[in-house]
Amino acid sequence: MTLALALLVGTITAGWLVPQGLRRVDLRRRDPRSLLVAWLASIIGVAAAGTAGVVLLLTPRHGPADSLTWALNRCLAALQHGSPPRFEDLLGITSAALLGSVVVRCAVVTSRELLRLRRASRKRLSVLRLAGRPDAATPNTLWLAHDRPLAFSLLGRPGVIIATEGLTRHLPADAVTAVLAHERAHLRGRHHLLIAVMDSLRRTLPFIPLFRQAPAAIRELVELAADMSATRVCGPAAVRAALLAVSGHDAPSVALAMGRDTVRVRLARLEHVAQAPGGARRVLSCGAAGALATAVPFVIGPSLLLALAVLACPVGG
Repeated sequence: MTLALALLVGTITAGWLVPQGLRRVDLRRRDPRSLLVAWLASIIGVAAAGTAGVVLLLTPRHGPADSLTWALNRCLAALQHGSPPRFEDLLGITSAALLGSVVVRCAVVTSRELLRLRRASRKRLSVLRLAGRPDAATPNTLWLAHDRPLAFSLLGRPGVIIATEGLTRHLPADAVTAVLAHERAHLRGRHHLLIAVMDSLRRTLPFIPLFRQAPAAIRELVELAADMSATRVCGPAAVRAALLAVSGHDAPSVALAMGRDTVRVRLARLEHVAQAPGGARRVLSCGAAGALATAVPFVIGPSLLLALAVLACPVGG
């Protein structure tokens, strides 16, 4: 039971403290992909530690299902004999009920959000296909006859980029390429689905800061990551020119648009951008960030309980 409580303490502590540390990172100088992995791994670690804690509460003798039945029978027997149930039994049953309700609610909210996003994207795209024209030189891209420079991407199978002819009229060729590379990075990384899942988790567990702050942080990081992808193709100067040209223009709420979110931070990063790390270095940094973030709730809970035990022990004999 001690290990189970340690994992639950680690889950709660990490859920409150981890986002504070991640939000303090300077986005202008750090690799957004490593930070993106750290956020996602933190969520996975908190969920895994909480689940493991509940399972350990229910498995002092047999498997989780058998132990849950055993605990329920003990509680019912105690109530029938007029005595209070054991604290361990009540804690295990309550934790299992809470975990089950959270899992069910998360599954329902996420499925509804993904269905809503797909329907809205499909509806928007059906209208835009009537007005747009395809171009063999830019696959999966529809061009609209509009003078204002604008581009955004919509979820689909495959995903589609909507771009206006104003891009080619007002931007140099390398900046147009940067805009399209940015939107292709969103589609390639499944960023629309990622943000939808984060929004679902926020609605499911809004009282935990990690889940409440994740959607805004993830939205910011996917834009920075898409900028990095475009920078590798066209260079920072072209991405900066493209971002300045398309910023502030409207796009559908179901879409990801280059010039809508966190423009100031992204412009600042383009001023400090250095040579992109190589593939091996990028894999190592993302792997290290993911492993560390996942391990936090598993380490912090036992460490806190150990520290409290040491402080509670009398000094000397």
